[in-house]
Amino acid sequence: MKYALIGCGRISVNHIKACINNEFELVAVCDIVKENAEELLSKFELSEKDVKIYSDYKEMIEKENIDIVSIATESGIHAEIALYCISEGINTIIEKPMAMNMSDAQKIIEYTEKYGVKTAVCHQNRFNIAVQRMRGALESGRFGKLSHASVNIRWNRNKDYYDQAKWRGTWENDGGALMNQCIHGIDLLRWMCGDDAIEVYGQTRQQIHSYLEAEDVGTAIVKFSNGMIATIEGTTNVYPKNLEETLYLFGENGTVKLGGKSTNNIDVWDFADETDSDNENKGLEEATSNVYGNGHTSLFADMKDAVENNRKPYIDAYAGKNALEIVLAIYKSQKTGLPVKLPLEDFSTTDMIGEF
Repeated sequence: MKYALIGCGRISVNHIKACINNEFELVAVCDIVKENAEELLSKFELSEKDVKIYSDYKEMIEKENIDIVSIATESGIHAEIALYCISEGINTIIEKPMAMNMSDAQKIIEYTEKYGVKTAVCHQNRFNIAVQRMRGALESGRFGKLSHASVNIRWNRNKDYYDQAKWRGTWENDGGALMNQCIHGIDLLRWMCGDDAIEVYGQTRQQIHSYLEAEDVGTAIVKFSNGMIATIEGTTNVYPKNLEETLYLFGENGTVKLGGKSTNNIDVWDFADETDSDNENKGLEEATSNVYGNGHTSLFADMKDAVENNRKPYIDAYAGKNALEIVLAIYKSQKTGLPVKLPLEDFSTTDMIGEF
């Protein structure tokens, strides 16, 4: 499949690795700063002789025959670019968050169906071995009646990180810790709890990163239609480095805790109906080279299969919208001081301008 990448920043290496691992044909990359594209290609011993470089994604799409494109720009323009690519009939992979407001997220879903393409959102941690084992136990009913769940994303991001790109930590183009760093864990939490969240109450603060517009810590309680309750804690204030991303799921017949830096380990695996095969889950650790994990390769493989077999991607636009909705509901709850009922009426990160 002919593949192109839009945006050659921090996460782009994972996209190119996934492209190569799945034997896509890399035809072009695009970035408004040509040096970013050149530096990215050089990491894979490629140059403009091998892969075309563009500064305008519309020009790239016009000139190149592309089957799949992935979008890894600053968050604030994900939706704009995605809507254009989809309307041109290109299967599209969008880095998280898929949009900065509910209206654009819904429009991406509508365009996907209207133009008959496949759209996936990079919540790649769903492909973690540990996460898949938890999901398998859940789907087979081993937890019994579910009680509650929690996710804790305790990471560090210092000023050097934010200085690398001016859009980081802004309401228009990024949001804060919950939207950028914690949305992966929030996606997993909602998915494991049955997706049908009905109410969110949240509080956010800007405690350490006074040079940003957005929050650096947030907590929330989420209620689900199946009776479950869940808690979220997310922050970039942990000194001196990333501590953990943990996901807990509690049921009458089972307890599982996923840990590691990005829910890539199984720290606790206890079930009433324990079998010999459970021993291979206890203490499982999936090696990763960074906090992004290994899931991009699996996500690209799934996208390829979805296109070839005309099915929805495993992590489709609806999944992206669900994760986004929780974060935006937390923001709205902070702004109003009240619980927020779901589904969320249109709300945008820009509605938070001036909050801190």
